[in-house]
Amino acid sequence: MDSIPEILLVDKPKGITSFDVIRRLRRRYSEANNGNKSPKIGHAGTLDPLATGLMILGIGSGTKKLAELVKLDKEYIAEILIGESRTTGDMEGDVVKEKKVVEAVEILRSKISTILPTMLGEISLPVSAYSAIKVDGVAMYKIARRAEKKGEVVSDVPERLMRVDEVELMSVSANAGRAVATVRFRVGSGTYIRSLGEELGRRLGYPATLQNLRRTKVGDFDIENAKQIEEVFK
Repeated sequence: MDSIPEILLVDKPKGITSFDVIRRLRRRYSEANNGNKSPKIGHAGTLDPLATGLMILGIGSGTKKLAELVKLDKEYIAEILIGESRTTGDMEGDVVKEKKVVEAVEILRSKISTILPTMLGEISLPVSAYSAIKVDGVAMYKIARRAEKKGEVVSDVPERLMRVDEVELMSVSANAGRAVATVRFRVGSGTYIRSLGEELGRRLGYPATLQNLRRTKVGDFDIENAKQIEEVFK
């Protein structure tokens, strides 16, 4: 087995939590080292279960560097579904609003191309009720899930100042009254892409939600240099 790096780049697959990534790596280390306990592993920023892409992991003494790495700006490729909004801001939640997209793709692309540059810079937006941001010391997603069990919806969510440094419209498609805009965002730390997707919809005059999300860069770290979980600790 190769020597253990202090900083490891991993391409997180869809459908597992960020802690699942760490759990799997600990197991892989133990299997590759005759059952020995894995060194401490931490990460510099979570990804939602439905998101994929770059995670920076600190291993052993590398965990001491994570506090600085988490502050780095990030790049994402976001697929934004236009025509419906959901409780969670992504496809995991229940539909709360729907509106048929009536514009032709060319017109919609022109509108989005005009709107996106207006979102550059600092922007104050409501965070998802299912985000990890804390209110009175309690994570919002815990509050939202408690309300969900009671058949309620959390509508009083905090706003957060976010920063968009770069934005690029990559493609627009439409089908059956829905549209999907694929957008590259370069953002400051603490910016919620779900919030940006919903804001794009508001400015278009449609409900919107995040359909897919992939993190491609963190600072100068690039997804091209990341390993699949199965490739680590061989």
